[in-house]
Amino acid sequence: MSGTPGRPLSAELSEQLLEVAVDILAEEGWGRLNSDRIAARARAGKAGIYRRWPSMAALARHAVARFRLVTLPQDSGSLREDLVALAARWSRPLDREERAVASLVGAARYEEDLRTGLDEAVVRPLAAAVAELGRRSDARGEPIERGRLALLGSVLQAFWWQRYTTAGDGAMTADEVERVVDDVLVPIATPAAFAAACARV
Repeated sequence: MSGTPGRPLSAELSEQLLEVAVDILAEEGWGRLNSDRIAARARAGKAGIYRRWPSMAALARHAVARFRLVTLPQDSGSLREDLVALAARWSRPLDREERAVASLVGAARYEEDLRTGLDEAVVRPLAAAVAELGRRSDARGEPIERGRLALLGSVLQAFWWQRYTTAGDGAMTADEVERVVDDVLVPIATPAAFAAACARV
């Protein structure tokens, strides 16, 4: 939050403005986020918005960067079960925070602030989760080759973006999630599973 010299900024109002921005993004999309709409919903002055954020992109970045849309699962004892747990969110419809993020994906190509917000909400926590799954596999005596782990992370990220950009509510069935894990993710990570998946084709 940038702020400008003068009266200290109210943390309560800052939070209210962020929540209103998330509501607008989730309900109406990035194209409808502007200072007039935020001020009207929050019953606040536009000057208070621009004292905190120099642009709508900066405000949106701050709002979504606080989200944690990737949850590291508990250690299940196997890579497959860890991946099923990591991807379990895919079987649920997009929630409010995810709808807000989904509204920014296209515009983030042109707005660095939006890219940074999505990076902090999705890319970094997902990379950290994949790295931890790799460490767990190493500890079990089932190391994942570095290149395969990187590819696993890239493919997982692609599925996350697909969730946010496809029509509908973003939800797969639980069976579909398990099929992706068994036919795509585990084979990427482990050569033996890859060979078995090829044999099934």
